[in-house]
Amino acid sequence: MFLRLLLLFTVVPLIELFLLIKIGGVIGVVPTIAIVIGTGVLGAGLARWQGLAVLRRINDDMTAGRLPTDALIDGLLILVAAAVLLTPGLLTDTLGLVLLVPASRAVVRKAVAAGIARRVQVKDPDVIDAEWFREE
Repeated sequence: MFLRLLLLFTVVPLIELFLLIKIGGVIGVVPTIAIVIGTGVLGAGLARWQGLAVLRRINDDMTAGRLPTDALIDGLLILVAAAVLLTPGLLTDTLGLVLLVPASRAVVRKAVAAGIARRVQVKDPDVIDAEWFREE
């Protein structure tokens, strides 16, 4: 886990810096900065819009008596998208925008749900643990 975090916090910023320098060299500094700011503003608006939609889905599911599992995973992915959109850079902004699009988020949601299912082990799905007492 430590190695993954070390790579995440060292390699990703280096890739972002490389991309910003290359793109800045091709289109110029001001347009590159405008793109980074524009994706941040666009991403913030999309995150707010998608986040409110997920909150409505969670509320609807809870009102109907259903567990909002897909909506909760969507909420987590939107939170991750908002966090990576806060970091300056084009690679992380692209990842954040991909997570904010419902169609691509559905693909990521399936992968996340499969990962969670692999880590959670059900002992015996046919046994319900309960307590009871006789009322007379």
